[in-house]
Amino acid sequence: MKIQIQNGTIIDPAAGTEARKDVFIAAGRIVGIGQAPADFNAAKVIDASGLYIAPGFVDLSARLREPGFEHKATLESEMAAAMAGGVTSLVCPPDTDPTLDEPGLVEMLKFRAQKLHLAHVYPLGALTVGLKGETITEMVELTEAGCIGFSQADNPIADTRTLQRALQYATTYGYTVWLRPQDAYMSKGGVAASGAVASRLGLSGVPVAAETIALHTIFELMRVTGARVHLSHLSSAAGVELVRAAKAEGLAVTCDVTINHVHLTDIDIGYFDAQFRLDPPLRSQRDRDAIRAGLADGTIDAICSDHTPLDDDEKLLPFAEATPGATGLELLLSLTVKWAREADVPLAKALARISSAPADVLKLPAGRITTGALADLCVFDAAGEWRVDPKKLKSQGRNTPFLGYELPARVRATIVGGHVAYECR
Repeated sequence: MKIQIQNGTIIDPAAGTEARKDVFIAAGRIVGIGQAPADFNAAKVIDASGLYIAPGFVDLSARLREPGFEHKATLESEMAAAMAGGVTSLVCPPDTDPTLDEPGLVEMLKFRAQKLHLAHVYPLGALTVGLKGETITEMVELTEAGCIGFSQADNPIADTRTLQRALQYATTYGYTVWLRPQDAYMSKGGVAASGAVASRLGLSGVPVAAETIALHTIFELMRVTGARVHLSHLSSAAGVELVRAAKAEGLAVTCDVTINHVHLTDIDIGYFDAQFRLDPPLRSQRDRDAIRAGLADGTIDAICSDHTPLDDDEKLLPFAEATPGATGLELLLSLTVKWAREADVPLAKALARISSAPADVLKLPAGRITTGALADLCVFDAAGEWRVDPKKLKSQGRNTPFLGYELPARVRATIVGGHVAYECR
């Protein structure tokens, strides 16, 4: 279908520019910007007056709950949530049931996602069989099945010899290993960040050292193996500083933070509100400020939603017993714009953290608006306000610490591969 998006302001996060121009789409690709190609007759016109035209967003962590957890969410519901949030590409962790450690499972997930003709899904394969941290998976076969990297999700490898061997294997074939910097023993049993808030509430703590010890170990093994590593979900000021130093040293490392940690601190837990039970746990205001500074100066490459839809019952429990996680695909754009306004960050620079920068982490030609590129686009109203109402979320998971919040930026249309996948009237 030939589509013309007219009267909108194109915002290019990669170049940091804004310009009022029309976009012309044909055969799934952008065929013109500003000037229509010869003999172009649009079958559909989208009026973007007063709206921004941005590249589709790229989310580095979104659990789709298939296979194995369809009672929490389905591929259909979570892909619909991605479309409502303007997310056109997403990475799903391997902690499904069964674990994504067999090529057949990866191929099935890719096939199911492709049949929906919605967001592009990029699975992470399990780094070890069953995520048990013992036996390394067949990375070559998993890559051939469609995996873009290898991860332990939230299950750290306690045995550093196993981790070293996994990094050596990945390095041999040029694969990227995705690791949560979390020491298996220092974090064991913890449900909140160690500090005054956890002590006052009587909650078991996870010290910052759980993150920094893991980072020191990872960086030392990177030096030994030459591995390329992506660090998922940094949470502390000390962790950000260690990554800054590692990048200055020249290590092949990238990293992300969750959108929840860009905004929230441990004080927000209040009186044991289980919606704020997250992993990694929310830390101090100093840590949050360091995360914001790291995003602004480029130490932190990307923001992810860490989308984790849960049953209502999993949050209707005492804080320490509640399942950690929050839904986030539909909130990613709005919370990024909210951060940009609060921190006085230019909109294009902020959007780069959820578009071109994560695309660069994945080495994908996405997150940009250029002639010839795949037409993955999001049209949104930056001035629009909306309330986070659980009954109106597309995701099957209604769990988020931002319930009831009034947020800026509303997605009006999402286009994937030249197909209008979502429109908000």
